[in-house]
Amino acid sequence: MADSRTATKAKPQRRTGVREAAAQATRDSILKAATKVFAKYGYDGGSVEKISKAAKSYDRMIYYYFGSKEGLFIAVLEGIYKRMDDAEAAIALDASRPVEALTEVIRFVLGYYRKNPEFVTLLNTENLHKGRHISKSLRAREYSSRAVAIIAEILASGSLQGLFRKDLVARDIYLLIASTGYFYTSNRHTLTAFLGEPLESPEAVTHWEDFVIETVLRTVRADDIQDNTPPHEDNTKWQKSQPAQSRARSS
Repeated sequence: MADSRTATKAKPQRRTGVREAAAQATRDSILKAATKVFAKYGYDGGSVEKISKAAKSYDRMIYYYFGSKEGLFIAVLEGIYKRMDDAEAAIALDASRPVEALTEVIRFVLGYYRKNPEFVTLLNTENLHKGRHISKSLRAREYSSRAVAIIAEILASGSLQGLFRKDLVARDIYLLIASTGYFYTSNRHTLTAFLGEPLESPEAVTHWEDFVIETVLRTVRADDIQDNTPPHEDNTKWQKSQPAQSRARSS
């Protein structure tokens, strides 16, 4: 009888586990669909109906799991920040080699923006709304703090070794790296048309990455260190020559 009672008690636990797994799968499916819909249509155009249809779910499930459309959008923003944070945390960095470590961080950030256009698009959308949704997130600062902490550790190591300046602020270097990667990616289409240069070509991307690395390393370098960094090559093989009229206008 004792075995029978034990077996009877175990069954609801198994059913509960199955229900929890199904609920998590539904929630994940909605989040995945919402990420794509919001990236394509923006916050205003990304309706609950479009999201539930893309997730092959129901409108009521969105309200059940996320409370509102805004709650879902905040969860989407938290999700894209977390994925970048997780990817950055997975990089094997050796802070005792600060120049190499900082170079790897730069390559990661620029590469991540380039490989995850939805990340950039969603942040553009939120900036159009002046950050009113992400400001309500309780987790956003957790993700940014790790990125800044990684850079702070690298800068501290470089300073102790006499390689980097002692007056550097990790947040400033983070913003410098992020801005050079973000702007290039978010405006690549308009800049390609405006400059008359194919900014998405492999040659152009490599050229820009090398330039950013050189720029950041020159910025952090200790003033009393002889600059052995080779000057950035004027590699314009990837550039298209602009029409005479365009050159005259931009000169």
